Amino acid sequence: MAGLNTNTPSPTKIVVHKVSRVLEIEFSDGRSFRLPFEFLRVYSPSAEVRGHGPGQEVLQVGKADVTIEAMEPVGNYAVQPRFSDGHATGIYSWDYLYYLGHSHNRLWHEYLARLEKAGASRHAAAPLQAAAVKRPRH
Repeated sequence: MAGLNTNTPSPTKIVVHKVSRVLEIEFSDGRSFRLPFEFLRVYSPSAEVRGHGPGQEVLQVGKADVTIEAMEPVGNYAVQPRFSDGHATGIYSWDYLYYLGHSHNRLWHEYLARLEKAGASRHAAAPLQAAAVKRPRH
């Protein structure tokens, strides 16, 4: 079984590269893709990211440094990663991973354009540091 669509090639190899933060996936048709963890996170198929219908998508910001802490198989058709930001509800079917790999460049540029339009960043906001407050001496 390829995934939800029986015409989609099946993965023959999946490697989680923790240092480079890339998921490498090879398919039975000979195509292979290297999908950055950040890309996978911002395009999670979960309702938390995609919403429950058109126009309900939630722009994911500050995910540049996200990692995958674990990856669990889901039957014979998908995997479910657990990301370092706690997100663990996206089930990535083989079909969806193939689509993400095939469409990576276009989707990435669309994501960057949405971030720019929203005035948001891929990088998490730096924590505010308490400024030293000088108190007047009495």
